[in-house]
Amino acid sequence: MEFTFKRNAQITAVLLLIAAITQAIYTALYASGADVPRQLLWGAESILFTLLAAFAGAALVQTRRHQLAWAAITAAAVLNVVQVGVGLTMFGPFFEAAANVEGVTPAARAVVAFSFMVYNAAKVLLALGLLVIGLEIIGAGSVLLGRASASTGVVALVSNSASMAAGRDVFGDLPLAGASGVLATVLLAVCLLILNRDSA
Repeated sequence: MEFTFKRNAQITAVLLLIAAITQAIYTALYASGADVPRQLLWGAESILFTLLAAFAGAALVQTRRHQLAWAAITAAAVLNVVQVGVGLTMFGPFFEAAANVEGVTPAARAVVAFSFMVYNAAKVLLALGLLVIGLEIIGAGSVLLGRASASTGVVALVSNSASMAAGRDVFGDLPLAGASGVLATVLLAVCLLILNRDSA
């Protein structure tokens, strides 16, 4: 099987869609107060983002256009591996220690804050990728989708940048950064599928 640019772009788009779905499932379960199967979801995401880094990276070196978008997607995938890895390997031990050892709680909170900063950084990169691809989609004739994508990209980029710089509570209880980031991921996947459906 030959992994052409078109195939790598399509696989990247599918992986982005799956990532958005897993993040939406996690958020819905967490918000409802249900028991979240973190090991299952984050374990799946760790594999997902590792593959995403490989396929997006392959597309990056193959593409003749949109290098900035593909570089952003590749870097976002790598950051997401780090973020998920922190959650899988460090949350449990730190919070277990915080429950038993006085004074460890600030360290546990710092680990969570670091994880969210990496998460927001990855969303900034995906938003940047969406903005670049969205502008291209407008030029290709899909004006409505392109404008919606570019606008969502700007909102996700600004809100996640603010969360990185000022902390994840910068918008209070409004989940603007996370929601816009997930929507940006979905739209990026759709745009990639549309933009590359006729490419070689």
